[in-house]
Amino acid sequence: MKKPVTTFLILNLTLLFSCISCNIAPGSYPYAERYEINCSESDLILAVEKFKIDNPEFNLPVKTQLKDGRRDDNDHWYHVYFFYEKENVIFKTWIRRNGEKSTVLAFVAINDGLILGNWMYINKDFSKGENKIQKEKFERLIFEEVKKRIQRE
Repeated sequence: MKKPVTTFLILNLTLLFSCISCNIAPGSYPYAERYEINCSESDLILAVEKFKIDNPEFNLPVKTQLKDGRRDDNDHWYHVYFFYEKENVIFKTWIRRNGEKSTVLAFVAINDGLILGNWMYINKDFSKGENKIQKEKFERLIFEEVKKRIQRE
């Protein structure tokens, strides 16, 4: 009799913890959509900078307070912001080394408009369908274009 009760309790506790784990996910960016790229961090940063030079429509207007780069010398993430004027949204991303020859470009959130504070986080705040649409848009407009630059160089 003890074995079935113990098994039942263990299974229920496992289910409970797995269900709530998304709400208490560890780390600074637990919901970010991560894209791993086989290149150095500096090469990815350079590819993003060249993309923004060649596509100035994705640069933030000067009046915003957001700047690409690390916040200080101890910051693990190189933050990058893209403005999509057609929909008046800002894409928040970051770049971080993931080993010697691998780097991650993460899609973190979308801010509605240029007034900051309207952030909606990918894989958290959108419905499943809208989340898919936003990720596909980011991949098509930005990620695939940056990836092509890395492959050419």
